[in-house]
Order: sequence, then structure tokens, then C-alpha cells
Amino acid sequence: MIMNKKGRIPQAPSQPMPELEEFLSQFRVHFYRRESEAAMERYVTGLLTEHPNKNCDTLAQVVPGTSEQRLQGLLTAMVWDEQDLNQQRVAAMRQVGGEGDGVLILDDTGFAKQGRASVGVARQYSGTLGKVANCQVTVNCHYAERTLGWPVSTRLYLPQDWAEDEERRDKARVPEEIQFQTKAEIALELLDQATAWGVGHAAVVTDADYGDNPRFLDGLEARQERYVVGVRANFSVTLSRRADEPVQRADQVLAGIPRRRWRTIRWREGSQGWLRAKFVALRCWRVDGEGRRRIGWLIGQRPGRGQTGDGKYYGSNFSNRTPLEVMVEYAHRRHWVEQYHEEAKGELGWDQYQGRLWPGFHRNAVLVMLSYSFLVWLEWQQRQQQRRRGRRRGPFSPSAGSAAALAASHPSPSHRMASAGSHS
Repeated sequence: MIMNKKGRIPQAPSQPMPELEEFLSQFRVHFYRRESEAAMERYVTGLLTEHPNKNCDTLAQVVPGTSEQRLQGLLTAMVWDEQDLNQQRVAAMRQVGGEGDGVLILDDTGFAKQGRASVGVARQYSGTLGKVANCQVTVNCHYAERTLGWPVSTRLYLPQDWAEDEERRDKARVPEEIQFQTKAEIALELLDQATAWGVGHAAVVTDADYGDNPRFLDGLEARQERYVVGVRANFSVTLSRRADEPVQRADQVLAGIPRRRWRTIRWREGSQGWLRAKFVALRCWRVDGEGRRRIGWLIGQRPGRGQTGDGKYYGSNFSNRTPLEVMVEYAHRRHWVEQYHEEAKGELGWDQYQGRLWPGFHRNAVLVMLSYSFLVWLEWQQRQQQRRRGRRRGPFSPSAGSAAALAASHPSPSHRMASAGSHS
């Protein structure tokens, strides 16, 4: 790291970091030419630096042994299959030790953009931005256990105007097989892909943008998937399967449950102590996309004693024998994908890609996921080396004292990068 009067200026090493070289060596098979493999390593190294701007131009300035042209060529011209590489990355991450009770989180995120030329850019609503704005939106699949999470896949949402504009598609090199799909339809395809890749999971978790979509829930149930999803206050449920039973709003149904039936549940230990709230679960029926009634759970959450905030609602199709604590803990693993979106953008420059092409956008996303996976893998390697007193635990299992704090802290990429760089 070079120092000057303005502070630190990040400078990547001229040779690959030993840990990174070890991690990336398994992916060499995807590159037919040494030049392409070297460009991939230099690009990932650049994403792992502390430089605040991470596009091909700025990375070429801080990463020795490469150029803007070579990095840009990696994203747009060099021969390699980003889908195959991503599938192998997922297979590698499945070998990372964990607790074996992961969930798949389906979510989307937005990227504010200027102009209209970049693939998929349109004035559209983004939950990330909290408004309608000129942006791109991706749908993402993320794997998460209690103390471990990593990205599975991502796909750019192509608005209908884009999908039907042949001239714009040709300029952006959108593949012919990519047609207009809703975000929910894309999410179900990413779920199918994760299943085909052998990513075992106990449940699917989403926010209310997906949970309030009856056809999306129908798609999950057609796949025999268990789920715990966020729903809105006006989510429609009935208290009986009978056709004459009136349909009611979720908030109205839960408002009638006595407060003594609500109980405190803790789901995760954070930096300020255990996260907790009051919960209640009611066995009821949701109305599906065909007007049929499907049995499941309506779960309510409200602030506990000394807490503030709004109530929340969840729907689930778990069996009537499933403990409420299990469903609550699954629902709150959604923080893992939110953390990934924040760190992939803030630390790895995911939102700084300046290209306009479909292949470049997705190749950059795959390399960001590869970089993030390296940091998760590196942390796992370090935890493997730790010796702890008492009975043997899984490498990511919470334990007493400082070990529990370590497991709950979920180190950010900046901390992991500092650890990686200490050996370079």
C-alpha cells in the first residue's frame, strides 16, 4: 500500500496473492488461452482492492500487468463460458463446510444509470432506490445458512419495451432465447437452475414483492418447495376452506388474536445483542392464482417490550408440525442477500460496470460473485485453523463467548480483503 499526503492509495500486487491463486486455479479449465486466464485473475484482483472506482479504466490504473483493453476484452470478446464457470463456482462453494440447513433467497436489486443505451435500462421501479428511476434491475438467487451465505446466480430483468425492440436487442447482444419475463418468472427459473446444480435447501425465502404474488407461490408449490415469504398487510387469507368463508386481510385477522398468544422469539445474535420480536402464527388458507384455497401459515411480527417499528407479516406452507421458531429464523435469513447486495456494490464495484452489452453485464456479475466467494472461502479456511475449547463444532457453528461473536459478526469484504492482503 502506497501512502501520500492524501492518504492511502490502493495498489494491487504485481503477482497473484497466494490464497487467490489457489482459489482461482480450479477455474483455469474455462480459459483456452493463458491471456484470458491472466486477465481474469487481474480483474478479480482489481475488484478486491480498496480502490473506490472499479471499472476497466480505473482498474487498469491500479492493477499491474494488464490494460483497459485487456480487461474490457475479458468482458466482451475473449472466449470463455461465464455460465459454466459460475456453475463450477457454485459446486466449489457447496463443499465449504456448513450446517446443512440452507435456504435459497430470491430477491432483486437496482442499479441507477444514466442514459438509455445500457442493456435493460429503463424508467422502472426499484426497491433498492425506493422509487421509479432510470435503472437496471437484476433478479438474484442467494444461498444462506445461519452463519454462512454466498451468491448462486443473477440475471438482468429485461423490461418489455426492451424485450420487444429488435434493434436495441441486437446492439446490446441480447441472446435470442431471452424473452420478456416477469421478475417472479425469472426467480423461479433461477430456483430451477440452483436445484439442477445440486444446491440443497430447506426452504425458499423472499420479500413481499414475491410473497404477495399468488402465481409465484403457486410455482413454488408446484415444485414442492417449502417457503417462508414476506407478505403485505392486505394479503388475502381465509379461516376455513369453505367457499362461503369470507376472504380477509392479514392485518385484520391478526388484530383479533389476543396479545397473550404473542410470544418473544430470538432469531440471531447481532453486534448489539440478540435480535428479537413478538410473533404469532395462525393456521389458515391463502387464495391462490386460480381462486383455490391452499392451507398454510400466516405469521405476524410486532415490536416487543422496549422496541419500536412497524408490524410485519409472513406466509408459509410448512406443515402444522413445524415450530414457529424455525419459520421465524428462516424468514430472517433474508439479511444475507441484503448484505451481499450492499457489499458487492460498496466493496466490489458491482454497480460500477459501464458497458452496454448483455454478455459484459453478466460476465462482470459472475466475476463479482467469484470475488465474493473467494472472501467467503478465505474466511472459512481461517476458521478451519482456529482451535476452540470444548466439544468439536462445525466450522460455522455459533459457540460461546468470543466464538459466538465471531459467528454473529459476519465480517465484511473489507475485513476479509485486509486479511487476504496481509500475506501478499
